[in-house]
Amino acid sequence: MRIDLHTHSTASDGTDTPAELVAHAAAAGLDVVALTDHDTVGGHAEAVAALPEGLTLVRGAELSCRVGGVGLHMLAYLFDPAEPELARAREQVRDDRVPRARTMVRKLQELGVPVTWEQVARIAGDGSVGRPHVATALVELGVVDSVSDAFTPDWLGNGGRAYADKYELDPFEAVRLVKAAGGVTVFAHPLAVKRGAVVPESVIADLAAAGLDGIEVDHMDHDALTRARLRALAAELDLLPTGSSDYHGTRKTVRIGAYTTDPEIYGEITRRATGAFPVPGAGGARQA
Repeated sequence: MRIDLHTHSTASDGTDTPAELVAHAAAAGLDVVALTDHDTVGGHAEAVAALPEGLTLVRGAELSCRVGGVGLHMLAYLFDPAEPELARAREQVRDDRVPRARTMVRKLQELGVPVTWEQVARIAGDGSVGRPHVATALVELGVVDSVSDAFTPDWLGNGGRAYADKYELDPFEAVRLVKAAGGVTVFAHPLAVKRGAVVPESVIADLAAAGLDGIEVDHMDHDALTRARLRALAAELDLLPTGSSDYHGTRKTVRIGAYTTDPEIYGEITRRATGAFPVPGAGGARQA
């Protein structure tokens, strides 16, 4: 059983539509895929409607958080999307994405980069605009070779020359909100140092004490030593260790299903969730 619990579609900053994403997941031999767009559930309906026979969809979101001046992402699975408090929090984060992206465009222009807001808006399309869209504009302009190359201190990396803050949730509040909505939380790529500053392990321990369910261990931004340390930390803190591609379509080089989650861990995630059910293909007969 092959399970990928972290992917993105055009509902946020991926390049596959939700329908294309589930088709690619099935073609890659996945049995389960989670759609976890940034701060939105806007792609879920299309993904459910297009779900191929034999593929199960886990509906989720990746929540933007910040603690102690460090940004982090919290994966939320199988929560009730209509629960009002969590819905308001997601909306507040999304509403700040446009002014943040405009600020990054302005900073790039001040650095001599001929990027425009119209270019970034075209790249984002109907999705929730974010840094990857600005990074893609830099690739189009030949400023950097890849989206990953834009996430450095020279450009859009945390604290970088063209970086701009945005409203983000406190991760402890995010855990509380998701649990109240019947969902399960997993700290995404917690030690991805190539992205910038990461929180100390003491914060992960505090989050575990506050109800965090798991940490993403097998991820393209974790080397072998980091994965081993995270696996040990998960055991120490009684957290569920997951593996995921963090697939963004052509915006990143990683393939869907490149990293996967153990079926027993997935089973525990579904057992803990009360806000929604996984949806089996085709068409989503068990929508919650």
